[in-house]
Amino acid sequence: MADRDFHDTPSPGTGRGAGRGAKPGAEPDGEREAERRRRRAQFLRDLAEARQLRDRVQPRRAKTARLRHAMRMRTFRW
Repeated sequence: MADRDFHDTPSPGTGRGAGRGAKPGAEPDGEREAERRRRRAQFLRDLAEARQLRDRVQPRRAKTARLRHAMRMRTFRW
């Protein structure tokens, strides 16, 4: 279908790196990878903090989730 190839056509005015202020090849791969790891680590910390908060606020739901997870692990076959 011709109308489904929108993934191949970029939006006008946006290229790789546009909007972020980065030029292709401006950063070495190591620095870009390190920045990505830092952002990912921060995201995972925030996610864990949000889960802890949710567990404190909704203890019954947290207990149910723990029991459900334990049941899944008991019935899982290696």
